[in-house]
Amino acid sequence: MMKIKTLTGILVMTGAAFLSQGAMAADISNPDTALDLSSGADYVGHLITGNHAGDTFTDKYTFTLTGASTITGDLLSYTSNAKNGLDITNLALYGTSGLLMTGDQVSTGATDVWQLSSAVLGAGNYYLAVSGSAVSKSAGSYSLGVTVTPVPEPETYAMLLGGLGLMGVVARRRKQSGNA
Repeated sequence: MMKIKTLTGILVMTGAAFLSQGAMAADISNPDTALDLSSGADYVGHLITGNHAGDTFTDKYTFTLTGASTITGDLLSYTSNAKNGLDITNLALYGTSGLLMTGDQVSTGATDVWQLSSAVLGAGNYYLAVSGSAVSKSAGSYSLGVTVTPVPEPETYAMLLGGLGLMGVVARRRKQSGNA
């Protein structure tokens, strides 16, 4: 039973009704998941069943780069209207030294869209973090597509230019010997 008292103009509530208002949101994060980028891309996601209104999540997707590469991530959460499903609040890239960059929110509402495009990353361990909350008791889901693009080392470019130069010299000599 809830009792209401006033003490010098201040409203004081006591009883079980007051205590239930202080409930904390539950963490409904997936366990850390390894991305398989061996084919150049991977797709992952999270399905959140009903009855999780107000609960939050931060899902981590780990990966290792063996050489210089760029990462592109496209995140999509769709629902019939903005009052149902999920609210995606962040897409971020982390390395061993901490936060490297956050994604850009392209749209929000019934459809949450985030994109992330990294600068060149060196070999090492990384993870993408997707954060958000369930905004209603309805089920919701998101999907994340990740693409890795290897970037040639400077030595590779030097070899390519050297090879093109050599081919030019050979072609010029052939042309000159054909004219003689």
